[in-house]
Amino acid sequence: MQVLPLKKNKMHEWIVTLDQDEGGWYIVECPAIPGCVSQGRTEEEVLNNIGDAISECLAVRAEVRALTKR
Repeated sequence: MQVLPLKKNKMHEWIVTLDQDEGGWYIVECPAIPGCVSQGRTEEEVLNNIGDAISECLAVRAEVRALTKR
């Protein structure tokens, strides 16, 4: 397992874990956001995918917060 910093934008850097399964796929997780996981065939692809997943997870959290404040 590798632990890598992932810079999604200029303001935020996320720590992600990167593993490779027996089939050669890369699995990446952002431990700071429970359930934020992605996969890809290459390290480049998986890191792009987790960047998108982080954005989507944060957008859903913001939407849920907005709905619960009503």
